[in-house]
Amino acid sequence: FLKSSQKRKNSEENREFNAAWTSAFAFTANDAGLPACLICGEKLSNNKKSNVERHFQSKHLAFAEKYPTEDERQRAISVEERKLSFKKWISSPQSTTAASFLAAQEIVKRGKPFTDGEYIKETFIQISEHLFSDFKNKNEIVQKIKDMPLSAKTVKDRTIKMAANISSKQIDDINSAQAFSIACDESSDVNDIEQIALLCRYANANGPQEELIELIPLKGQTRGQDICDAVVSCLKDKGINTTHLVSVSTDGAPSMRGAQKGFVNLLQKSLGRDLMTFHCIIHQEALCAQTFPPECVEVMNLVIKIVNKIIANGLSHRQFCSLLEEVENTYSDLLLHNRVWWLSRGEVLKRFAACLEHVKTFLGNKGLGYPELEDPSWLEKFYFMVDMTSYLNMLNKNLQGQGSTALHMLEEILAFERKMTVFARDVQNGTLSHFPSLREFKEANNHINCDYFHRAITAMQAAFEKRFSEFRKEKQTLSFPVAPLNSDPSLLNTSAFTGVSKPDLEIELADIADKVLWVNKFKSLSADLEEVVRQRATLAKEHKWSDMEQLPQPDKLIFATWNAIPDTYINMKRCAFGVLSIFGSTYLCEQVFSSMNIIKSKYRSRFTSETLQSCVKMKVTSYSADIGKICREMQTQKSH
Repeated sequence: FLKSSQKRKNSEENREFNAAWTSAFAFTANDAGLPACLICGEKLSNNKKSNVERHFQSKHLAFAEKYPTEDERQRAISVEERKLSFKKWISSPQSTTAASFLAAQEIVKRGKPFTDGEYIKETFIQISEHLFSDFKNKNEIVQKIKDMPLSAKTVKDRTIKMAANISSKQIDDINSAQAFSIACDESSDVNDIEQIALLCRYANANGPQEELIELIPLKGQTRGQDICDAVVSCLKDKGINTTHLVSVSTDGAPSMRGAQKGFVNLLQKSLGRDLMTFHCIIHQEALCAQTFPPECVEVMNLVIKIVNKIIANGLSHRQFCSLLEEVENTYSDLLLHNRVWWLSRGEVLKRFAACLEHVKTFLGNKGLGYPELEDPSWLEKFYFMVDMTSYLNMLNKNLQGQGSTALHMLEEILAFERKMTVFARDVQNGTLSHFPSLREFKEANNHINCDYFHRAITAMQAAFEKRFSEFRKEKQTLSFPVAPLNSDPSLLNTSAFTGVSKPDLEIELADIADKVLWVNKFKSLSADLEEVVRQRATLAKEHKWSDMEQLPQPDKLIFATWNAIPDTYINMKRCAFGVLSIFGSTYLCEQVFSSMNIIKSKYRSRFTSETLQSCVKMKVTSYSADIGKICREMQTQKSH
């Protein structure tokens, strides 16, 4: 008898709320999992159907009679549920805390000042007075908005907390990834503090990620040893396991790539093993493109001088724009050359060429003489530069952006080298099929110095062929994720890939070669990548660069394919994920510095290192902070 009574007691204690009681008796479960009446708010002490039913029939018979049918009652109960939800929201301090986090997140993602929180709150209050004027509970809503903390200090503190939460997520993903790589670059902020952007590339459940791990300030020297110490210390402090670190990519500065005392060499010594190392492919391309002959460089300098002459003076600039409007020119203004991004010169030259006749007219009216603008020798070099820099611009755009693999970047470089052979032959023969601006000039003047331009192109081609040695050497390895079945295992460099056994890799490749299911998987991958390339080419031809960003990213397509391959082929997968983690360039580091300069400007220069790095991380990350978790942690801390 005692045992039976004990069982019945345990059974009653372990009862759970039945969701069917909501529609039948207008009850819901409260935070403790016990029944709470939606109509009067009374709470019951246990989950017994008899108690719930008795309460409904004895206290809310009028409700049952008013809504006799199931559909009517269900609609009425839904209204009561929404009312209860609103009451909970009104009475919960956590809702205003979460709202302030969301507001802070939007402020910092747009690079706006912390003080914008106060103005957003005031605007929200003013809007609410009208937006909720017909609501019975308008006063409660407006009060809730007034209770939302959005002072400058609060926005700053919220930003730091969210950045810390995101860092925790990043580190968890990096440590659970089969491989990751880093990219490093350095730049000075507005206070002349040298900042190191440390980025990681790895794959989590959502595919490949390229994330800022830390913006590290160097307040002293910036030698290779200083950079290495800072990066190693950062990885250690964050608890990032470097066992699966595959490669490092940097620019070509001596402090980064010096043979003995450069950061890359010192990092490998610190880790006690060799990594795959890469010199940013975009940086190398930029160096190659600067091999124009001195006379062509002088042409570019004169164009910049004239453009600055027109644009620097406000009155002259307005008058020139008015002239272009009067003659209905294709362009309404000239472009100012940006010395930081040398490739902007291509766009400057193109725009200058389109406006050249009007530039000469304007300068003549101003009494400014530039005889070079009438000199055929100068003009032929100018039009050659217009055409050649347009090709270099196109190459640079194809190397930029997220989602590009190191193989794709190498293939773009190799393709451009072959194109330069075609360009050189085209110029040497005098046909100028690929130089429309120069051809048009020749048709009007009957002569150009073809040998000069041929030498200029071959010199640039030689500069390209001397560079990109790390990428050329690793081409077989870089190709593996896309075409594993065509790979020769003996030519793959797997030394940096932790856990990859070369003999086991050979067996796995032999085993998968005739498995129709997996062979077709890689064929589908090729078809998908081909389609993306076709769409990119079409959009690039139409100069729809923003539309290109909406296309599927190649690295995500490759990851999805390999993620579907079973762990029977674990060595193949480790090799593929290792290659997929490689940074081909430090382009994203430049994006980080652009964000840094927006956030920390001459108008907002008093940032601590923690605040700056938190703001930049929030602006560039693809992660979302777990605001609910942060709010719960804050509530727990307050209760102690």
